[in-house]
Amino acid sequence: MAKFINTRKAVSELEDLIKNAGERLILISPYLKLSNDFKELLTYRNSKDKVTTVIFGKQELNPDEIKFLQGLRFVILRYNEPLHAKCYVNDDKMIITSLNLYQFSMANNKEMGVLIDKNDQADTQLFEDAFKEVDYINQTSQRFEWNGSKPIFTKPTNNKSSNEKMTSSATSKRKGYCIRTGVEILFNIEKPLSYDAFKRWNEFADPDYPERFCHFSGEPSNGETSVNRPILRKNWKKAKELFDL
Repeated sequence: MAKFINTRKAVSELEDLIKNAGERLILISPYLKLSNDFKELLTYRNSKDKVTTVIFGKQELNPDEIKFLQGLRFVILRYNEPLHAKCYVNDDKMIITSLNLYQFSMANNKEMGVLIDKNDQADTQLFEDAFKEVDYINQTSQRFEWNGSKPIFTKPTNNKSSNEKMTSSATSKRKGYCIRTGVEILFNIEKPLSYDAFKRWNEFADPDYPERFCHFSGEPSNGETSVNRPILRKNWKKAKELFDL
């Protein structure tokens, strides 16, 4: 069942949660100021081409912090102004706590929280209920980028309506590639994943999740494609002309 954790245990469990995360890692913290240990963990995860979504609620980010996070290709930054929740979740575990992902808090404040294990039958329903709220916060947060002088926000979009705009009657007759595995599939920007890949994607259904291949050319995309953007920008014009998109 869910386990109570104090400050020291919360920090330790959070390190393990990040270190042991599989395909998905979501970190929700209004304030961000990472210790060197946590930067090291995120850098290592990034080197394995694993995506981390970081959702924060305060714009007072240190320029060095922004530079570090934006330098990690597979880190997605999202901004949610009224955010006050602190929650950290991977494929199997979740920490709901008073602890911000903030170096000072970890070293000086008295914090507490609970650790939830999805694989513990007593926690399964609690994990699923809590994850629904995590997913809601994620989907309603704005994509955050920094152009060097000011923040750039991208409002959340409805995946279906976005894809409908790009639908073509010719797509079902052309060759394309799964944006996750690279295997050959029918070209259809409304469905750029193979059936097996879609089943895995649909567990979290994040339309901005960085994928590995271009749906049009099949070449590696290094995280620059997603369900919302299945074609590499450099190939879009050619795909548009060829498939009358």
